Amino acid sequence: MGSEQSKDKMHCTRYLNGNGPPSLTEQVEKATNGTIGHKINSKIVIGNQPDDGKMSIMHARRNVEGYPDCDTIQMNFEFDDGIQTEMHPNPGQKYYGLKTVAFVPQNHEGRKVYRMLEAAFKHKLLFTVATTSTGEERVNYSDIPLKTKESGGHDSFSYPDPKYLKTVTKILKLKGIQ
Repeated sequence: MGSEQSKDKMHCTRYLNGNGPPSLTEQVEKATNGTIGHKINSKIVIGNQPDDGKMSIMHARRNVEGYPDCDTIQMNFEFDDGIQTEMHPNPGQKYYGLKTVAFVPQNHEGRKVYRMLEAAFKHKLLFTVATTSTGEERVNYSDIPLKTKESGGHDSFSYPDPKYLKTVTKILKLKGIQ
């Protein structure tokens, strides 16, 4: 399964069973109403993303849909296959890696989100090891949304999405990323 297929078709069993994280709207509402269990200025949460991940960026002279006057910041993420640690679902078992990209517009708000996503990556919050619907253990996205398509707009991974930058900023702040 290639990276394009994996991000479009791969689902964690916890998501299929309805036990995944709340929707973006629910997360933002809880944060706004103060009903979520995190403080905005609390310590940064540390995730269980595999240690070997690499993140690089590229300045692209094209725009993401909805931001016609901006270039794009393309974030490249790569994880090799590895062995799960005690932080993962099946310690000692193999997991498959992931190679994917994410995009933000190169404007003031997009650069701010990029810096926050970079900090989230360093704190192991963007990815996790999860079981797919086919029973494979693989690196997968965590509960922080990433835009992995520059256009299309009909799913949560695509632009245009005029609320994305504000929504992801709020979610990152809930995890202590400022």
